[in-house]
Amino acid sequence: MLPPRLLWRDPRPIPRLNRREPVTVIVSDPGFHEPGGDDHCSVFGYVCQAHDRPYRHESCRDGPHLLALDCQAHGPENMGPQPGMLLFPEGFDPPLSDAQLAWARAEGGADPS
Repeated sequence: MLPPRLLWRDPRPIPRLNRREPVTVIVSDPGFHEPGGDDHCSVFGYVCQAHDRPYRHESCRDGPHLLALDCQAHGPENMGPQPGMLLFPEGFDPPLSDAQLAWARAEGGADPS
């Protein structure tokens, strides 16, 4: 239901993950692992694809970041929209339609209020 390649950047003045530099999160990408119910992944981190290294809060300081969720077993992995993303849907690129946003909220059990 969601676009194959979906990015999100917090539209509030201070980026959510780093108070100094813009942070864009890759929500889904066709080349990433799509987690399923039988995946038992437990070790995750973020990788900054713009700088080709692990991302830790405010550790890079090399300009805008493009973050991907990185699973120790599968590498870059798609993730569902997180509650903060659903509260600020204007940050999605491409923008989600009303139907896509409703579907994402229903799938994630997010309460928009």
